[in-house]
Formats: sequence, C-alpha cells, structure tokens
Amino acid sequence: MDKIHSLTGMLDHYDDGDIENISVKIFETEKRIKKVFTNYKYSEIRTPALEDTNLFVRSAGDASDIVNKEIYSFNDRNEKNIALRPEGTASAIRAIIEKKLDQTNHKLWYLGPMWRYERPQKGRYRQFYQAGVEILGYEEGAPEYEIISMVCSIIEEFKLKNCSIKINHLGDKESKKLFCDALIEYLEPFKDNLDEKDLTRLSKNPLRVLDSKNKETQSILENAPSIRDFIKPSALSLLENIQNEYKDICNVEIDFTLVRGLDYYSGFVFEAISSELGAQDSFLGGGRYDHLSAKLGGKSLPSIGMAIGVERFASLVKDITTSNKVVSFLTLTSNLESKPYKIAHQLRSMNSNIILDLQLSDGSLKSKLRKANKNNSEYAIIIGEEELRDGTAVIKFLNDELKDQETVSIKELFSFYTSL
Repeated sequence: MDKIHSLTGMLDHYDDGDIENISVKIFETEKRIKKVFTNYKYSEIRTPALEDTNLFVRSAGDASDIVNKEIYSFNDRNEKNIALRPEGTASAIRAIIEKKLDQTNHKLWYLGPMWRYERPQKGRYRQFYQAGVEILGYEEGAPEYEIISMVCSIIEEFKLKNCSIKINHLGDKESKKLFCDALIEYLEPFKDNLDEKDLTRLSKNPLRVLDSKNKETQSILENAPSIRDFIKPSALSLLENIQNEYKDICNVEIDFTLVRGLDYYSGFVFEAISSELGAQDSFLGGGRYDHLSAKLGGKSLPSIGMAIGVERFASLVKDITTSNKVVSFLTLTSNLESKPYKIAHQLRSMNSNIILDLQLSDGSLKSKLRKANKNNSEYAIIIGEEELRDGTAVIKFLNDELKDQETVSIKELFSFYTSL
C-alpha cells in the first residue's frame, strides 16, 4: 500500500528539542510573540480558517497579489466560492462587524495558519503562520506610537541585529489622489517600458507601482514625483516625531517609496526589514486602514494593524532559550513502580515556573543524562531502586563545575525544587 504524503507546500512541524530545528524555533518564537502582545494588554481573537472569497476580494482589492495569484479558493458542495484565509485583518474586521462591535474600540491579537496558492519556494509555503495585532476605533496619532513601540519591543525581545523599521504616510484621500494623478502623468510616456503587472497596477492602484520588483520600472521611478510633496504637514510631522522618539531604541527610517501590498491601506504604513533575509527582506509590516470596515458593510472604524510572518521571523532568531528553568526527572526503577511518578506530580504542583521533563523511556543513566543535557536541563533528579528504598533522591548539577551531585531526602527535594 502506498504511503500517504502531505500536500505540496504544507509542512509538518515537530518539536524534537533540537534548538537548530526550524520547528523548535517557530514554537518558541510564537510563545514569545504572544508574551509581547499580552504585555501590551491586547485581547486574542480567533477567526475561521474558511471565509467567503468575496471578503478578501473586497478588502484586498482585485489588483492585489493575494487576489490575482495567492488566494486558495474553491467551490464547496453547494457551489459557494470559499477561500482559506490568506491574511488575518479582513477576517478580524468581518468578525467585529458581524458581532455589532464596530462602534467600540478594540486592541486585538491573533496567531494562526494562513494559506496561499502560488507555487511553493524556499521560505514561502502554501500553509504558513502569521501573528498580528489590530487596533480598532482610534484616530491617527496615539495608535501609531503604540504599534511602533510594539515593533521595537519585539525586536528587543528577540535581540535582533541588522534590522530597521521603515515608515511612510500615504496621505488622506485628497493628497493620495493628487499624488496618484501626478504619478500616472509621469509614467504615461513610459507605458511601453512597463511590464503587464505594472500596467495593471497603474490602472487600478497606481501606488502599487512603487512596490514593483521590476528593475526597469524601479529605474524609471528614480525621478518620479515623491509623496512627500503631497502629504499634509501633520502627516510629515507624525513621521518625523515617530522617528525622533524611537531612534534611540530602534533604527527607524522614513522611506517615501514604501507602500503596502493591499488596497485597504491608507495613511501611516510601515515594515521591519533585516539584511539577513536577502532580497525578500521584510518580516513584519502593516499600516492604517480607516476605510476597511465601511467597505465591508460596517460602521466607519479608524484602524491600524500589523502582521508578522512567523516562519521568516523565526529564521532570524538566534537565541531561543526559554526563561523557564528545565529540570530532568530520571527514573532508574521498573516502569511498573508508581512512586516516582507521584513525586514528579507533587514537584510540578509546587513550582509551575519550572519545566519538569520526566523521561518515560528505558535506558541507562548515561543515555538519560545525555538527553537531559540536550534538553538544556540545569538539574537532573535521579530516583533508582536504592533511592526508592531509602526515601531519597539524587540531585545532579549539570551546569555547575564545582558541584556534581548530592543525595537528599524527599522533603529536602521538595524544598530545593520550590526554591528554584
């Protein structure tokens, strides 16, 4: 019988304890990203993996890459066109509208799988994971400072090097229209030099041409009008103030060519990049989307958000050691002897800040200690037949060159474990 394989571009992730394994990095990255979100007092939101395809067509825009090549959509048995969500913002706004919560303020975070249908390549899979935040119901100003503060906190949490935060402002409706008109007028003589993709962008969302990966287009754009000359002084002031406030914490750069890939972005936009990622150097991005709620049938709801590509971000992380101490519990008795497992249970109830790794497999003490070291355990608690008979345990100090091990009573073991 043939073996069953996973679908193309959809990976299994398994925590085998090896800190070089990308899956282990992903799991630890997710934990620590959640910690930052909760430290900012954001509330979790979970939305369905499947949505009406029109949700993403209406929100992202029919000229966006998501709709043109990435959306994973199909007809169900009732011939309804549905899609696996390609991003988290549209689903979050849909949920808020549906629950009639679109006239109140919200600070939300999410983390989960997303899907794209384009051909898988290194670092880009059909099923991938995103973490994000949405700040809903707040006008431009304070939320921009809050969200850049959070980006800085994430960079600090993971001690990332060689990265920077780019910021820009796309202007209000009036200044955005004036800039787009000027950009169209400038590019008109160069139409024959633009590829099909950029011509489509020019006709549907001219700002997206600034994001072109075509080298000839980028060469043409070198002398194009700058949005800096069209945005209002208040928008320029916001950019300069954010840069000044956070420049001593993170490298913040104003980049007037920065745009985002989805049509719903308006006003302030940003992304975080790393020189360690190569050509596709962005690992986090977002911006303001004040008109999305109304576009999806809800009330006017000024909003700003961001998303992090977890796999790409995890590849940057060097330090994935957890803040919790790890202690290995090694039994050298018969597997049918229940007393050691009761002791392990009592230890866990005494100090929930410690990760207690109880090794269930048979093996020699040497092999079990080798595994304890691989799991970054600071201590090993050893109970064999002799210790069981005497009511004692051995504490082995794995990271202390001056102390090897000592035998203690079970009561002393409890006191030691509680004090860690």
